[in-house]
Amino acid sequence: MMGEHYSLFYMFHFYFFGVVSIASALAFVTRKSPVTAALWLVNTMFSLAALYVLLDAQFIGVMQVLVYAGAIMVVFLFVVMLLNLGHPSEIADGRGKLPVFVAAVIGIAMLAEIMTISRTHIEAHFAVPKGYAVTQMAQYGAVGSVARPLFNEYLLAFELTSVLLLVAIAGAVVLGRRKDANAR
Repeated sequence: MMGEHYSLFYMFHFYFFGVVSIASALAFVTRKSPVTAALWLVNTMFSLAALYVLLDAQFIGVMQVLVYAGAIMVVFLFVVMLLNLGHPSEIADGRGKLPVFVAAVIGIAMLAEIMTISRTHIEAHFAVPKGYAVTQMAQYGAVGSVARPLFNEYLLAFELTSVLLLVAIAGAVVLGRRKDANAR
């Protein structure tokens, strides 16, 4: 009896945070103001962190909040301020009805794919031994079980991501200075 209650509780919150993250992501891509869009992205990041916690990946959930919702979003807001985009009403919005319609159709198609995948029991295709995560946690700890693959198999992708972020910040500085130099 208690297991059914826990399962309903878990399923409700899982779907709730899933819907909140999808709605926040849609609000993020449809906002005219870059600051408002960044705030919707923060909401998306928090919802994803809640999903990670529900999936018993507490360390990744905390890192999601600290790294993405915290540090990366601060960098995004500094870039927006550096570019001096002005008042949101002055920003031209080139989005018409067609891109919104296309995005809605793609979103519905992706939702249909997710529903189809969930019905076919995808876990049967990816055979992970039962208790694998528990074994990894016991052997390496919470941080070690995430850090070992990150700094072994995925080191190149990790380093390329940091270089990409550095290039994006440098590009924002160059764009900001070029705009400032043309104003004088």
